[in-house]
Amino acid sequence: MSSVADENDLTAKANIRNAALRLFAERGHDAVTVREIAAAAGVSPALVVHHFGSKEGLRAAVDEHAAQAFDSLFAMDEQDLAEAVTGDNWVSVAEMFARAFPHGSPLPAYLRRLLLVGDPAGAALFGRWVDLTRRMLDAMTELGAVRPAQDPAVLATFLLVNDLALVLLRNQIAAAIGVDPLTSDGIARWTREVTDVYTRGVFVVAPGEESS
Repeated sequence: MSSVADENDLTAKANIRNAALRLFAERGHDAVTVREIAAAAGVSPALVVHHFGSKEGLRAAVDEHAAQAFDSLFAMDEQDLAEAVTGDNWVSVAEMFARAFPHGSPLPAYLRRLLLVGDPAGAALFGRWVDLTRRMLDAMTELGAVRPAQDPAVLATFLLVNDLALVLLRNQIAAAIGVDPLTSDGIARWTREVTDVYTRGVFVVAPGEESS
C-alpha cells in the first residue's frame, strides 16, 4: 500500500513540477504564484508546499529537471561526436533540441528565459556547454576535421551561440525566413546555408584585405 501511495506522490510531484515549468517558461518565476501553479496542476496549494517546501524549492526542482534534460543532449562521448562530423551524421545543437523537445515542449522557452535574464542556472548550463564544445573541437582538430583555431575559446563560444540562436530567437527567425527553424524543414533549410558558410566562408575577400 505504501508503494502505491509513493507512486501517486511521485506522479503528483511530477505534475506540479511540469505545470510550474510551463508557467515559468511563459511568464517568468517572479510572475507566477503557488496558487496558480497548483491550479494548473489540478492540486491544492498545500500539496505544492508539501512536496517542495516553498516556491523557491519548486523553482530549484524545475531548474534541476531542466538542466538534466538539456545536459542529456550532450551526453555523448567527444570522440564519437568528433568522428560523426567527418561523415554524414553531424547533428547541430539546434537539431538535437528539435529532436528531443517536440513542438509544444516548454523546455526551449524555459532555456531562453534562463539564458536571456542572466539566471545563475542558465549561466551554469552555458558554461558547461562551452567547455564541452571546446573539448569537442580539440578532438576534431586532432582528427583533422577542422582547422586549428586562432582563439579556441572564441570559436567554441561562437559555434555554440550560433546554434543556440535558433532556440533563443526561434520566433524572430521564423518570421524572417518563413518557417519555424526547429521543425525538420526549418532545420534542413538552415543547416544547408550554415554548412556552406562553415566550409566555404562568405567573403570573396576577407574584410580589411584588398583583392590582388
